[in-house]
Amino acid sequence: MHPVIPYVTAAFLFGLGAYGVLRRRNAVLVLMSVELMLNAVNLLLVTADTTVRAALPRTGGVFTLFVIVIAAAEVGVGLAIVLQLYRLRRSIGVDEVPLDESGLESGTRADGDPSGGSTVPGSAVAR
Repeated sequence: MHPVIPYVTAAFLFGLGAYGVLRRRNAVLVLMSVELMLNAVNLLLVTADTTVRAALPRTGGVFTLFVIVIAAAEVGVGLAIVLQLYRLRRSIGVDEVPLDESGLESGTRADGDPSGGSTVPGSAVAR
């Protein structure tokens, strides 16, 4: 197999993932696009490892394992953030996430509930 084919495929996958990150509004689809970009990098590392083995043997496989571990941690943390976002906002739209605290008044939730964000029934403190 000619080494240009995996390089072009990795570039296409990375570009498709970058397009997904920049254009998608759904947080789950953004996470999937980031995973696509990481898999493109894995393909690039393994291809480079097989074509340039004389300089640094087996480094592409080692870096690929590190990227896989980081991707697994990213999925765990990212999905936890998306689930918390859905619990608070009832939406996982990335464009609806406030990046500062000026979008919310203190002591109220995003849906206007003045309970201070308490989601457990019966946990409101008597004032």
